[in-house]
Amino acid sequence: MRKTNYLVLGSGVAGLTFAIKIAEHFPNKKVTIVTKANEEESNTKYAQGGIAVVMNQIEDNFQKHIEDTLICGDGLCNEEVVKIVVTEGPKRVQELIDWGTQFDRNREGSFDLGREGGHTSNRVMHHKDQTGYEIERAILAKAHLQKNIEIFDYHFGTDLIVKDNICFGARVLDEKTNELLSFQADFTLLATGGIGQVYGHTTNPVIATGDGIAMANRANASIKDMEFIQFHPTALFSNDLSSTFLISEAVRGFGAYLRNKDGHRFMLDCDKRGELASRDIVSQCIEKELKKSGNECVYLDCTHLDIIEFKKHFPMIYDRCKSIGIVIENDWIPVIPAQHYVCGGVVVDTNGKTSVENLFACGECSQTGLHGANRLASNSLLEAIVYSDRIFNYLKENTITNSIEVYSIEKDQNKQYFNKNWIVSTRKELQIMMQKNVGIVRNNLDLEITKNQLNLWKKAIDSLKLNHKVTKEIYELENMIDVSLLVVSHSLKRTENKGGFIKN
Repeated sequence: MRKTNYLVLGSGVAGLTFAIKIAEHFPNKKVTIVTKANEEESNTKYAQGGIAVVMNQIEDNFQKHIEDTLICGDGLCNEEVVKIVVTEGPKRVQELIDWGTQFDRNREGSFDLGREGGHTSNRVMHHKDQTGYEIERAILAKAHLQKNIEIFDYHFGTDLIVKDNICFGARVLDEKTNELLSFQADFTLLATGGIGQVYGHTTNPVIATGDGIAMANRANASIKDMEFIQFHPTALFSNDLSSTFLISEAVRGFGAYLRNKDGHRFMLDCDKRGELASRDIVSQCIEKELKKSGNECVYLDCTHLDIIEFKKHFPMIYDRCKSIGIVIENDWIPVIPAQHYVCGGVVVDTNGKTSVENLFACGECSQTGLHGANRLASNSLLEAIVYSDRIFNYLKENTITNSIEVYSIEKDQNKQYFNKNWIVSTRKELQIMMQKNVGIVRNNLDLEITKNQLNLWKKAIDSLKLNHKVTKEIYELENMIDVSLLVVSHSLKRTENKGGFIKN
């Protein structure tokens, strides 16, 4: 059993920025970061487009950004939270810059601000098409400078330790030894990212199995808005059921057109903003176009753009397309909507507090009220750094020491490992079912069928955990099932179509 003052589950921008600040403020206190893969693997790393923030108040202002967010959220945003995130954003971005993050600048030396769907001004700061990777690089380097931060990579948080609605830390699986450990903490922060792997086509990495949300749900924390799944309109089309390569929203902001197989710019028939409509609108229009035509994908046309500037802004996208035979100056890019972001999650207040005492949540696993029914492009990194700062400011004024003795974990030495084939095949079946029945457009019959199957799998997992040695793969599948049930049950309860949610 390990003791720490602050336990952080996840090593993306949300978890790391909090850890750095609390470690600097309390140099004699211990900060422990637990992450399921290597320390740099997170959803943050894969954020291509950038971070939306008002840094130029001559051509842009807070009110415009607030209004764009509220419009995109389709009436379900918490307006107070929107104002907090937008107005506190510039200071938090400046901190990233002070910590070494390099954002692109133009010839005059000012920030080269991009524009994405749903934004009325150029306000997206970026580092080429690898913004998340650059931010992760800078904050990891900063974290390593803190002597009181300890990072446990390849350690998987399995369950929160909760008694009388108070969190005392988490159970953690050492993936290399398959040993279950107890991490006792004064405060615990969930910063575990998204749920993308429950869908067949997703832009999320393989680690995004909804672990934090599932753990919080099993601990009876309040969970909200899981029906609002954002599908990114332009993922590179592939028949593989794995992480899908993202063609950044910024490419459409740069001037690319969406066309059907016949070359028609169908977005102009759907919305006067065309390709620059918000993600929910673009994804829904692509879905309609595909159902109408029977085609497998639509196309992103960049052939009319300045290719030298394109390669400068999107080198990773250009190289990836070229590697599979798509020469962007001549060829259209086949694209299809893919699961990208969950707008709901563990409910938190404006200090990041969940309904479980001493448990906080930040980043994509949290539900702050910022996104409402649909996330405005590039608002997620902004939300993460603003809320990690608010959690830090709350906890620097509120300190406790948990004195409870966490009970030891019963060994399962006599149990056998379960055949992995069932885990692998069930995971794939779940992804196909969620993609088919709980996608962009849903109906109650498909949702009920999915719910029944998920419950059968849940019973099987419970039995499996009782009779076999538990592995990371079993825990991940359990989390995927639990999160899928949340998405389905919240979808069944919602009767009004809003933002990214459509039920016919």
